Amino acid sequence: MHEQVDAIVGWLQQKVKEANVDGLLVGVSGGIDSAVVANLIKRACPDKSLGVIMPCKSSPEDENHAQAVIDTCGIDHLTIDLTETHEMMFSTIKNQLQTKDDFHASQEQLADANLRARLRMSTLYTLATNYRYLVVGTDNAAEWYTGYFTKYGDGGVDLVPLVNYTKGEVREMARLLEVPAEIIEKKPSAGLWEDQTDENEMGTTYHMIDKHIRGEAVPDKDREIIESLHRRSAHKRQLAAAPPKFNGGLI
Repeated sequence: MHEQVDAIVGWLQQKVKEANVDGLLVGVSGGIDSAVVANLIKRACPDKSLGVIMPCKSSPEDENHAQAVIDTCGIDHLTIDLTETHEMMFSTIKNQLQTKDDFHASQEQLADANLRARLRMSTLYTLATNYRYLVVGTDNAAEWYTGYFTKYGDGGVDLVPLVNYTKGEVREMARLLEVPAEIIEKKPSAGLWEDQTDENEMGTTYHMIDKHIRGEAVPDKDREIIESLHRRSAHKRQLAAAPPKFNGGLI
């Protein structure tokens, strides 16, 4: 894993050079994946890296863990509270939909959560433009395979250094990088609503997803869930769809 970390750090440095930018930044959520990425970009660009904490209906525990990551790895940081921005934007959209009698309450929780992820993406890119940095994502192989990320939200990034690593491997990397133990051991959660956890929402576990990605046998129920998530989220892993061309025109 030492060699893997060194290879990722070198790759990040190469991408900075290729893009002709000055450094790297990441949103720090208080979870294990962003903790690992914060450490990696700090190693890659010691004086030109930034960790951004973006509370938005966040739990105090997540904020404390995010700050612990910042303090432990010593990365430069900013905290930008998006709660008021989110509330104003979401309430405006909701009010307009209600005026048209087009508001679907069954979709409110998901729309609310996705807007938070997309506001964070917009914040990171605004900061990236200011600093001339690239935005580094935190998705691991399990999240990427199942599509467990918000399209144009946490999936809207320039680089995905963990995308080839299972959740278990990210956990191993976190121990090597001396990420605080309480962050390594906490239940994975996007912090989208109270008591929300990744595994409860997906209906399977990261352990099962990791095994499936490695080509190992898993119970039929878990395999069906994982493959269904993979199929349904295919659009998230592709560029925006375009119609095919035929003889210089559209089919």
